[in-house]
Amino acid sequence: MNDIVSLHRAEYEETPEIVVQTPARIDLLGEHTEFSEGIILALAVDRSVQVAISVRRDNSLRFYAADFNERKRTTISNLKFKREDRWANYLKGVIFAYMQMGFPLKGLNMTVSGDIPQGIGLASSSAIEVAAAIGLNTVFGYGLTDLQLIEAARQAETRFMGKKIGLIDHIVQFSSRRGKAELIDSRSLEHQDVDFSIAPYRLVITDSRVPRVLSDAELRQRRNDCKQCLAALSRKRTGTTLRDYSATDLMESMGLLPESVRRRSMHVIQEIGRVTEAADALRRSDLPGFGKIMNHSHESLRDLYEVSCPEVDWLVKRSLELDGILCSRMIGQGFGGCTVTFMKDEAVEDYKKRLEEYERIFGFKPILFTVEPAQGAQIVLHERAHENSHHQ
Repeated sequence: MNDIVSLHRAEYEETPEIVVQTPARIDLLGEHTEFSEGIILALAVDRSVQVAISVRRDNSLRFYAADFNERKRTTISNLKFKREDRWANYLKGVIFAYMQMGFPLKGLNMTVSGDIPQGIGLASSSAIEVAAAIGLNTVFGYGLTDLQLIEAARQAETRFMGKKIGLIDHIVQFSSRRGKAELIDSRSLEHQDVDFSIAPYRLVITDSRVPRVLSDAELRQRRNDCKQCLAALSRKRTGTTLRDYSATDLMESMGLLPESVRRRSMHVIQEIGRVTEAADALRRSDLPGFGKIMNHSHESLRDLYEVSCPEVDWLVKRSLELDGILCSRMIGQGFGGCTVTFMKDEAVEDYKKRLEEYERIFGFKPILFTVEPAQGAQIVLHERAHENSHHQ
């Protein structure tokens, strides 16, 4: 906090009125089921973004990314999406969302800083949005409900940037409690805390460094495949999403659907079941059972949904050959990105040797870091208290 306060003060010659910190997020299971109203098991982890805000006397909007030493600026009347503004669009999008809701806004100075690696599936963008939404709500005393705050953060991308995203990342980053995973029903938006006690294992994230190419188009194709499957299944029995059907229903459709459509839909249906089973295993402290579910999920992502890649598959396979490894699975949207591995301390050095082998074979130098469960978004500095703040 002290760093961003001093950085904001040096940039704008004034102390921020509020600093909000939001954690990174990893989806343990279910990340490709949200569009089918599935269930997701996710975890806030201890990498974070901080957003500092002070109110100006004019209508200027000034944004400072301290980690890049980059600055962007505009005005309230000229607020619009610009591709070249990259990180600043997430801040501008939240301002836009509040304006669309009819809230009056003044000029702002905003500073963003953090240590969430970007572009590898740890939800750095939604972390910025959640922090900005909480900060503006508190500074101006708007009194939004939790769900309204989360929706304002999401609208930064859906209405301002034109992206199709759900609410899950924002819910996890807003609501998580330390030591708990979040089980979120994307149909009802209900969420439950699940005890996340995994000792003697630690969570190790490995960034494969594989560049994600054409992944958006590939993901759209998979979702279209699932829509095609849903249309076929709903001719026999009414259902609104694949969640309303079983693996048996899908097996009975063999011959009616292309094999790729059936495979990808089978992943979604089975993954929704795995999420519930994994949460139950955590509640029972059944770590071996939980680990098997995680490993089966990766196999399904690889063989049925087909969003993995040889490099990530190699990382998962070779990690599971080591003593002291409970499970390993790709996380994120796929076609590169990261793995999460549940690993005992004594396995770390052997695992690092496998990463050296990985670099020799594939030519990518992977990045490894350990994370722990973290608290959801928090106000870490507030100069002007308002009674309506949820996170005080």
